Amino acid sequence: MRRRDFMALGGIGLGSLLLPGGIGRAIAAEELVSTLDPAVKKRLADVGLQAARDGGAGYCDVRIGRYLRQYVMTRETQVENVVNEESTGVGIRVLADGAWGFAATNALDPDSVAAAARQAVGIAKANARIQATPVQLAPVAGVGEVAWRTPIARNGMAVPVEDKVALLLDVNAAAIAAGADFVGSRLFLVNEQKYFASTDGSYIDQDVHRIWAPFTVTAIDKVSGKFRTRDGLSAPMGLGYEYLTPDPAQRFDLPGGVVAYGRAYDMREDAVAAARQAREKLRAPSVQPGRYDLVLDPSNLFLTIHENVGHPLELDRVLGYEANYAGTSFATLDKRDAGYRWGSEIVNFVADKTQPGSLGAVGYDDEGVRCKQWDLVKDGILVDYQATRDQAHLLGKAESDGCSYADAWSSVQFQRMPNVSLSPGRSPLTVREMIAGVERGLYIHGRGSYSIDQQRYNAQFGGQLYYEIRDGEIAGMVEDAAYQIRTPEFWNACSAICDARDYRLGGSFFDGKGQPGQASAVSHGAATARFDGINVINTARSL
Repeated sequence: MRRRDFMALGGIGLGSLLLPGGIGRAIAAEELVSTLDPAVKKRLADVGLQAARDGGAGYCDVRIGRYLRQYVMTRETQVENVVNEESTGVGIRVLADGAWGFAATNALDPDSVAAAARQAVGIAKANARIQATPVQLAPVAGVGEVAWRTPIARNGMAVPVEDKVALLLDVNAAAIAAGADFVGSRLFLVNEQKYFASTDGSYIDQDVHRIWAPFTVTAIDKVSGKFRTRDGLSAPMGLGYEYLTPDPAQRFDLPGGVVAYGRAYDMREDAVAAARQAREKLRAPSVQPGRYDLVLDPSNLFLTIHENVGHPLELDRVLGYEANYAGTSFATLDKRDAGYRWGSEIVNFVADKTQPGSLGAVGYDDEGVRCKQWDLVKDGILVDYQATRDQAHLLGKAESDGCSYADAWSSVQFQRMPNVSLSPGRSPLTVREMIAGVERGLYIHGRGSYSIDQQRYNAQFGGQLYYEIRDGEIAGMVEDAAYQIRTPEFWNACSAICDARDYRLGGSFFDGKGQPGQASAVSHGAATARFDGINVINTARSL
């Protein structure tokens, strides 16, 4: 499945396949707040570790996962679906004779866990017979028994379903009252209860929470039959239900009358604005193609960062391991060694799995490596990639970057994108001040359609809202725009970035990769940024 398909899903069945944890069993909503006893998990993990050692494994890790998901889906005055799911089991990875082996079981008893460990060892030894180069693992010091939890104020799973339905139906009613003809709103909650144990001496218990509240508003011109939509401008977040409690301190009033949100989201206010803006889009003129200076809001820029920075700097992609499914990367290793200029001197990209509120934030990755922050692009120069324990030596590193992830207990962990973010500008600069310096430009909000080549070099991105800038002023809304870029040319055209006061997170609630496919969630932070002389095309069928 393509990532872009997610927003178009009309039913929850296919959505279950795309979200971390795969398909689970239906459970009562009350069960979503329950947990497994860490002592029980440790005893099961020790059984697996010992069985792997007895079978001849030099290394073993055991992941006991309980993946909980709740989806609430509405349209206008109707509830379309409410789903509560659980998927629980044990995944065991071993290194024997220089090769990996993996096996999993959904039975939480000692005999089943031991059998899975023995099966993983057998697979590793079979792989070793045909593997030319043995796996090299970067060292990791065991941390003993530790725990980490997403710092949430309110567990969304504990909020009654009736309250969630009431919120979404109120959002729908407000949008209809403000001029929408149709509106669909949804709420997605994910809780990953992950226990990791390894022969390195780690027993890590983590409780990870994520939330997303997307909607789509549609306005129709009943005379012409023309219609326009506007999706919500919020970001999925690594937060609890407190994210849906409006907070004036987390509200951003932007030029053009657009409102953005930080770590607290007023879904109702955004839906009302969406209805009005969808109506305005019906009247907006089609953009004139040509060269524009772009002012990109973080709600739009995050996807460009994801596709044109995050993906091409995944080391397995760079090395061609993903070529069959997801493509390769133009950012080959020789470019790092040559000091390749990725962007202008103000462009700095940081990989980070620790930022509070982000989708990728955890204490430890799925190899038991403590998460950290590191530079990918420094002052415009490519300096690093993303690596796991068995990739670190390929970059001359002595340790992993801590970016290993599996989307379920039944999936083997591998290198996944951490949060990748554009650092805010170092000099004071507001969005209004940035726009004041633009003679002919477009101010773009929200995620739209996109297209990108297999090496992440050539791309095209749309948006939700486009405002024309003339002589430093917002001149009104336009429609049917998309910007075309080549990755290094685009980031070298970055001439200004707003300061940290404007820094916000965007994100993808699922990012597909691997065969069999897995989905992960990742955030991308940025402040509003300016890009000079970018080619803009008209995407309408006719002018």
